Amino acid sequence: MKRRPILVVTGLLLAVYGLGVWTGSRGNIFPRRPTHAENSSPLQTARVPGASPASSLPPCVDIRNAAPLVGQSGCVAGRVLRVYSARTGNTFLDFCPDYRACPFTSVIFAADKGQFGNLESLQGKRVEIRGDIIAYQGHAEIIIKDPRQVRSAP
Repeated sequence: MKRRPILVVTGLLLAVYGLGVWTGSRGNIFPRRPTHAENSSPLQTARVPGASPASSLPPCVDIRNAAPLVGQSGCVAGRVLRVYSARTGNTFLDFCPDYRACPFTSVIFAADKGQFGNLESLQGKRVEIRGDIIAYQGHAEIIIKDPRQVRSAP
């Protein structure tokens, strides 16, 4: 009789663990190896995977004009004021003094961070970020999964 509660608890723990592993890796069971040296700049390439030459890329909008592009793929440009790495390992590029009041943000999840070089080198630089623009907590956001999504802005 005591075996049944133990099996139920064990089953629940395994289910919670499995869910945590799945969400923590964002479904990426086999993460890619880092492609850049730790000291390299994350601004080495200028194209998004599968994109055509730079001349046909859509123009970038300022961070203040990113909201109308939610739900579309696009480009947002701005000066990175701060590169913040959370305890979870996620890295945020902040474009405003107060990220909570900023109309745009971008994030690099911990599972993808190994592909990037020294992200701190982006601080103070004007960058262009390309990708799918989503709404997150009422603000426009691009999830950066590949270093080719970020480049220096003119």
